[in-house]
Formats: sequence, C-alpha cells, structure tokens
Amino acid sequence: MSSSDFRHIAIRTEAGKAERLFRAAVSAFCSLTRPSRREIAQLEDLTLPLFDEVSVESRRYVAAALSECEYAPAALVRRLAEEPVEIAAPLLTRSNALSDIDLIALIGRHGLPHARAIARRKELNSTIADLIRALEKPTLVKTRPPETVTKLAPVKSAAIDAAEDKRPSAGEAEENARRRLRSMMRPAGENAAINTFLGQPAYVKLRETALTGNAAFFQTALADALDIDFATARSVTDQSSHGALLAALKALDLSEDRAFLIAVAVYPGEFPHPQAIRLFLDRYRLLHREAALDKVRAWKAETLSRAIRGNASETTSGERQASNSDGKAASLKAS
Repeated sequence: MSSSDFRHIAIRTEAGKAERLFRAAVSAFCSLTRPSRREIAQLEDLTLPLFDEVSVESRRYVAAALSECEYAPAALVRRLAEEPVEIAAPLLTRSNALSDIDLIALIGRHGLPHARAIARRKELNSTIADLIRALEKPTLVKTRPPETVTKLAPVKSAAIDAAEDKRPSAGEAEENARRRLRSMMRPAGENAAINTFLGQPAYVKLRETALTGNAAFFQTALADALDIDFATARSVTDQSSHGALLAALKALDLSEDRAFLIAVAVYPGEFPHPQAIRLFLDRYRLLHREAALDKVRAWKAETLSRAIRGNASETTSGERQASNSDGKAASLKAS
C-alpha cells in the first residue's frame, strides 16, 4: 500500500485519526537525530495533505515542535508560517528553515504581527531589522510645518503675485510638486527641517522612501539615484508590473535581497506566494546589468530631450512676446 493510499484511509475513516497521525508523524520526526532527505520528503508528503483537516491546536503543537528541530521540512514550516501569528510565532522566532527571503515575504503579506515575532530572532539580518523598524514607525520623512515654509518663502512683488493668480498648467503643477518633495528631503537653509536621508547611499533612500507608502517620495528618490527627471521616474513605477523597476534596481547594482525588499514595498500585490518571489529573483539574477544600464541611458536621453524641448518652447514664447511688444511700440510711435 502506498503512502498516498494510507493518507486517504486516514482522512476517510475518522476525523480524529488524521489529527493523531499529523501529531504523531511530526513527533516521531523530531526525535530523529539527523533525518535523511528521504525522511524529510516523506514527512512533507504525509503531513501537507492532512493540513486542512487538523485543528488549530494541532497546528500550534506542530509549529512549536518543529521550531526546535534543526532539520525541519522547509515546505511544512513555510506552510505553518503563513498561519496567524498565534500559531506561527515559534517558527518565526526560531526556525532555521525560514530563509531571509521567506521572512521578508511573510512580513510583506502579514504585516506587523509577523514582523514583531520575526524581530525576536537571534542574529536577524540587518536589512530585515530595518524593515521591521520602518513598519513600527512609518513616518520616516520629516516635513516642514506650514508656518516654516511661509517664513522661508521669498518676498514677491505685487506684479508677480498677480501673474501667479492664474491657474498653473499640469506640467507646472507637477514640477511644483516635485520641488516641494525635494525640499522635504534636502535642507534649504539653517532653519530647514532635519533631512533624514542626507549623506545616505542611494539604496537607503530608496528603501526608506518606498516604506513610507508614498509613491511620490519614492519616485523622487529614484529620480535622484538614476539622474533622471521626476516624470520619467514616475513612469517607471506607474506601470502595472515591476519590469521597469527591475531594470532600474539592476542598473544600481543592488543585491537580490535589497532589490526584492524595494520591489515588494512598491508592488506588494505582485508577490502573493513564494513562486512569485522565486520568479522575481530568477528574473533579477538573469537580467544583465549592461542591458539594465542601456534602459537607464534611454531614460536619461528622454529626460534630456524633454528638457531641450522645454527650453526651445520657452525661447519661442519669449521671442513671440518680444515681437509683439516691438510691434505694439512701432504702431504707437507711428500713430
């Protein structure tokens, strides 16, 4: 009789039998000093099909038992780690079967409850520790209070004020928003607000702004890191998938774990299961950095082209105004 037949009999005959089998199999496995790969695979084959049939108490018991097991089956541990923190806590706190990528993915899917349990792990990766601290205190960018901005604003003439009463165009509004964001992240004088990101490497700026949940902050940091304009940076992250962001992070030569941390903060819905995470890492690993740099060069060229078109437009507008002024002056003189 195969193990598959045995499982079906256990489930079909008596509900309590599946539960006893689930507990007994894990207890017997944990008593093994050094289980073989075959024994690990057998435990997974036996317990995973029973998982939905057993009670919360049995899941909690198995999670506690496996948290102390040096060679715990990774698939079963990951399945238990997806449970509510009341069940998963021992594994989140102690299990060696959960990799750093597993922990980041769990934080991304389950938030603070799982993050707080993971924070109790010994020798926790500093990147994950930073992520948890950011989740605990999400307000990472200090902004100037309105009165401070008013005090620092330059005095304007009445003529300028009258001209600015007109509603700005979409492009002007976008540029004004970009300037305000940069003013929040860069000191503009002795009385300016504290700049949390000053002097920090590009990765730290990208990570911290991504974790604020404010897309515009992250887009501004990305524009600075890649030396592109805000509109291009926004187009990178406004896409429905993370393909363009993948190239941007590769061009910055970030490691896989750092790239994933930023990607999951910007596109949390893209990683609903471990297979999606594995696919991201495979794509990132296979993407040649030179190809990513080529894409960034194209973005920079577009930025430069946009700037040139803007300057040409301003020049043309200025020439028209000057021509109109000269024409009016000539007609007045003639009259």
